[in-house]
Amino acid sequence: MQWQDRRLLDLFGIEHPILQAPMAGVTSPQMAIATSEAGALGSIAGAMLTVDGLRQEFQMVKQGTSRPFNVNFFVHKPPAVDAARDAAWRGRLAGYYGELGVAPDAKGPSRAAFDGAACELVLEFKPRVASFHFGLPDKSLMQRLKAAGILVIASATTVEEARWLEAEGADAVIAQGAEAGGHRGMFLTDDVTRQPGTMALVPQVVDAVTVPVIAAGGIGDGRGIAAALALGAAGAQIGTAFMLTPEAKTVPLHRAALKKASDGSTTLTNVFTGRPARGIVNRIVSELGPVSPDAPSFPLAAEATQPLRGPAEARGSTDFTPLWSGQAPTLAREMPAGELVKTMVRETEAALSRVRG
Repeated sequence: MQWQDRRLLDLFGIEHPILQAPMAGVTSPQMAIATSEAGALGSIAGAMLTVDGLRQEFQMVKQGTSRPFNVNFFVHKPPAVDAARDAAWRGRLAGYYGELGVAPDAKGPSRAAFDGAACELVLEFKPRVASFHFGLPDKSLMQRLKAAGILVIASATTVEEARWLEAEGADAVIAQGAEAGGHRGMFLTDDVTRQPGTMALVPQVVDAVTVPVIAAGGIGDGRGIAAALALGAAGAQIGTAFMLTPEAKTVPLHRAALKKASDGSTTLTNVFTGRPARGIVNRIVSELGPVSPDAPSFPLAAEATQPLRGPAEARGSTDFTPLWSGQAPTLAREMPAGELVKTMVRETEAALSRVRG
């Protein structure tokens, strides 16, 4: 297909204006390889990986493809530990701990923010793109990435955030609408009730910045990509649609939940990690949230809720599993990631042809 807007294609060195979203715990090197080989931009997620784990994924992707790919990190500021709030949160969870036989002081892994060690690894492997959630890295780290020729992109949930990202040196902006699955990329506001949807956000961001804009949120097929391009975006980032591919690390119980989900199955909740994120409603979301004022700040809440997940899943239950999903779960398809990219390209071409008459 001949794409009319080549800004993103020329910037990233890809064939199609499609970015596979970097979903921590779901994305795999195999998914990134297949996506990049199909001409889109594959991604790996570094938010939950150790340095050794990230190195391994870098090596696998580098061995599997010579095409451009993206690596993603969180850049949250670690909060101060509030012992009283943490104790109160664990008190809210105590009944679940007892039900599942989990030790009251059980502690799950935290999520490290992008730091010097991660930066060194990125500079060693030199992916074409490094993307960030919750803002941008410290200026010194940004300068090192840019000096190495690595393109930097980041998520914005408002026009103000998009302008800030451009002013700080982002090469492109991901306009993340409220429909998107997983964590909100917000960093200049914490009022999730005011986050605009993709259809409203994208054209306003396009008007506000000069760098290419990537639409994200509720896009799962070629119709959504065509709509994003019509709104002025240079491309689309797609996550939930990839979660049923064989390359995805999506666990079987999560896959089953996605297959049963509909447009009204998700909500924004902070009970898993302390930051608002969109997922399918389950027991803990219903009973403690969806947004609980008791949840400690991100990522501290997850240290207390994560130990519940394994024992529950061992019983065949998703009561305590973060079932991340955007608002278009029915658009997810069980096909290889590379074939999904090719299918979406054909769908986009057909949708654009219909519009042109």
